[in-house]
Amino acid sequence: MKKIIPLSLIAALCVSLISGVAVADTDKGEKIFERKCASCHSFTENGTGPNLKGVVGRKAGSTDFPKYKGLKDASFVWDETSLDGWLTNPKKFIGKPTSMAVKLKKAKDRAAVIAYLKSEAE
Repeated sequence: MKKIIPLSLIAALCVSLISGVAVADTDKGEKIFERKCASCHSFTENGTGPNLKGVVGRKAGSTDFPKYKGLKDASFVWDETSLDGWLTNPKKFIGKPTSMAVKLKKAKDRAAVIAYLKSEAE
């Protein structure tokens, strides 16, 4: 006798698995952020680098951060793709020198940090 699994049960299971992965990614992203980024950035105020609260969806270089001029004339908005390029190699991404020194070589680390940045947007 075949058992029929309701589609809604399968959908609920998929959503819970995806949610669990997202939580794991943000947890990992927070750890990487604390280790690699927090010495210059926070979500409450400017430091050596600009405040990153709400960075996802924000026009690059549009903050009130006076020290950093590398993105002054940027014409893009920070999204997952642009953040991935930036975190891979900031100088190569914008095509000119930048004071951003950190590079995240592993795609899964960049994805985790981006997930964490998105979770801190609210």
